[in-house]
Amino acid sequence: MNIPNILTVMRFFIVPFFCYFMVIEQYHTAVILFVLAGITDILDGQIARRFNMITSFGKLADPVADKSMQVSALVLLTMQNKIPPVFLIIVIAKELFMIAGSVMLYKKEKFVVSANWYGKMSTVVFSVAIVLTLFNFPYNNIFILVAVLANLFSFFMYSMEYRKIKKPLN
Repeated sequence: MNIPNILTVMRFFIVPFFCYFMVIEQYHTAVILFVLAGITDILDGQIARRFNMITSFGKLADPVADKSMQVSALVLLTMQNKIPPVFLIIVIAKELFMIAGSVMLYKKEKFVVSANWYGKMSTVVFSVAIVLTLFNFPYNNIFILVAVLANLFSFFMYSMEYRKIKKPLN
């Protein structure tokens, strides 16, 4: 296992601790863990690309680690009435469609869907919105709404790519 993959696995281990501190409402500690997970995400991508350490495991596990943290945060923020449930529902629906499309492409062609700029942009916007929400920033639902819109934009862009890739497969 290489360094980028180790960093990705570390993110999976951070998620339950992040959730614990969210549940006990220790938001400063939760934010530190959330930011730490974000830093490991940036580092693993930079190291993997720079030193040619990109692996199929990394392509699959990296977004799952990111989404585990993101969806966990949204679930807990929804449960704590900090964000409206509709935001969570939209994000989960989008992720389920993305998973289904990725699985179909992998099963048919062993094609591993990798992150693009709009997926990364969506993750950054969501991360900022989540941190602002944890700090009770005024108008945080506006930031969450912008993050949901960025998420839907990335879904639209991935859908367009999926159609291009899928066409030759039919």
